[in-house]
Amino acid sequence: MSRSAEASAGVKSDRALGLDGRLPRILTPAGVPVDPSLHSHLRRHGPLPTYARPTDVDRLWEDLARVGILGRGGAGFPLLRKLRSVPPRGRSPVVVANGTEGEPASDKDKVLLLQAPHLVLDGISVAVDLVGATHAVVVVPDEVLTVVGGAARERRRSDRVRVEVVAAARGFVAGEASAVVNWLQRGAPLPRMTPPRLVESGLRKRPTLVQNVETLAHLALVARHGAGWYAAVGTPEEPGSMLVTLSGDVVRSGVHEVAVGTPLDDLLEMGGVSAERLGALLVGGYSAAWVGARDVPTLDMSRASLRRVGASPGAGIVAALGRDRCGLVETARVLRYLAGQSAGQCGPCVFGLDAIANEFSELARNGRGDPALIRRWIGQVDGRGACAHPDGAARFARSALEVFGAEVESHLDGWCSGTSDTPVLPLPGLEEDGR
Repeated sequence: MSRSAEASAGVKSDRALGLDGRLPRILTPAGVPVDPSLHSHLRRHGPLPTYARPTDVDRLWEDLARVGILGRGGAGFPLLRKLRSVPPRGRSPVVVANGTEGEPASDKDKVLLLQAPHLVLDGISVAVDLVGATHAVVVVPDEVLTVVGGAARERRRSDRVRVEVVAAARGFVAGEASAVVNWLQRGAPLPRMTPPRLVESGLRKRPTLVQNVETLAHLALVARHGAGWYAAVGTPEEPGSMLVTLSGDVVRSGVHEVAVGTPLDDLLEMGGVSAERLGALLVGGYSAAWVGARDVPTLDMSRASLRRVGASPGAGIVAALGRDRCGLVETARVLRYLAGQSAGQCGPCVFGLDAIANEFSELARNGRGDPALIRRWIGQVDGRGACAHPDGAARFARSALEVFGAEVESHLDGWCSGTSDTPVLPLPGLEEDGR
């Protein structure tokens, strides 16, 4: 079905319900009751194009090339490259929608799946058509299993490929693409970095496309509305919107849909705080980096901007650290958590992260840790693990030593500038005692 045919198909959508290219595109507009049903979804978004003609498919490939959607799961891998890396039709590919969301500071995928499960299922449907898949799976946390399962049942008669809904594993590394496939296949969420690639041999040894659920929602929007509509927000280099989980020392925490390129100052304003009350921002998640308060007014939520300070949007996490907090104490808590989340597959992760976490804790607790030793161990861990987990932990630790350099010197001299002992960054099972 062409876009003009959709507009005249009797389905009330787009401008009639405010979906005119402005925000929010994915989440439910403020003041509108959340209704995850297929009926509500079609009233807002209208039906998907059918791509009955080869020219329709070619147009979608062209639109995807124009907008250059980057993955919203953390790594930011280009969607188009992933789609095109799946081998040609004939090998029964599998599409896996990844909603595991192992990052403790992220809620965006849960909120998306609760508010707009059909937009994600639309993205799965489009991906299935583009790669010629014969099987599709969506992996979601227990909290949203009922909603997503109900949405999948609503459309079983209309979708070409039935979507299997599976409960996700818990744990920080459980959301890594190969860990998701191992969870589905063996019941163990263990990541792998050795060949073959998942797009060559993944679930049941079939070519497997693993894509974050938010990325698939954006794919569904491009399929409906085209590149021009999609690029009406965002930056020229990174068009579109993104979901951001705002937390920490803010008045109003929560998940927001913002244009890519939104200034960090504006995000803080959404949370009811200003940069003057800020000590630092954690941007991207626990595998990403701290950003110093003085840099915040010069940066926005885009890869091009954050790259200047060694950070990235990652999984869309922005956690504010107030000026009364000690960044070393918060970092030590997270590093201990990350060390405990090792998959146990290699020495750099099992022994390296544990040693870094212990030494960092000594530095944060009593100033007896050695920053030079921590830096040396970071270098020995970085790039040498069986998966990317130690790389992310090393990046996080390194950024803390840089951003909180003055605090490091204070701790070595025997005192801490932090006046609040209450933990701010969420860690599963550690919220009560702050350890």
